Amino acid sequence: MNKDIADQITVQFLKEISVPKAILLILTISTLAFLFLIWLLYFKEGAETTATWVDQLPALNALLNSTSTVLILSGYVAIRQKNYIRHMKLMLTAFITSSLFLVSYLVYHNFVGHTPFPGQGWIRPVYFTILISHIILSASVVPLVLTSYYYAFSGQFSTHRKVSKWTFPIWLYVSVTGVMIFFILNAYVS
Repeated sequence: MNKDIADQITVQFLKEISVPKAILLILTISTLAFLFLIWLLYFKEGAETTATWVDQLPALNALLNSTSTVLILSGYVAIRQKNYIRHMKLMLTAFITSSLFLVSYLVYHNFVGHTPFPGQGWIRPVYFTILISHIILSASVVPLVLTSYYYAFSGQFSTHRKVSKWTFPIWLYVSVTGVMIFFILNAYVS
């Protein structure tokens, strides 16, 4: 990567934050977000009444996850072609769509609470295998994505590449399985 492109991507204040402080902040934010999500899903009761638009949020979530998937794959292609600026724009847009998904997901579960899976037979272990792997990896993808962004925007590109080799497949898996979960649930919950 040439110096002009590196200078365009680098954010000065991130260069001034030490790696241990950045990692500690990222892990703290990620842990608090995950604990809040667990509380919201499994300990907070759903609202007694909800607006009709809340029922549409799972479809919006699937659309946002699908969009993230396309953007992540496009960002991967861009970086393989050494198109750094396009890669950055695509990955930032993937981050935005994933963040919008998270907000929409939180709003939905604030009103609805936990969604039990009523399917029986062979689909039940398939669904829970996908769901459990999705949940575990979604907990790890937030700190991985934030760490990847920290290294990229602080100009530490070799470390960014190392972290992103883990971030890319996990983020992609979480996005794809999020859509799969929607369609499986939608087939059994009406």
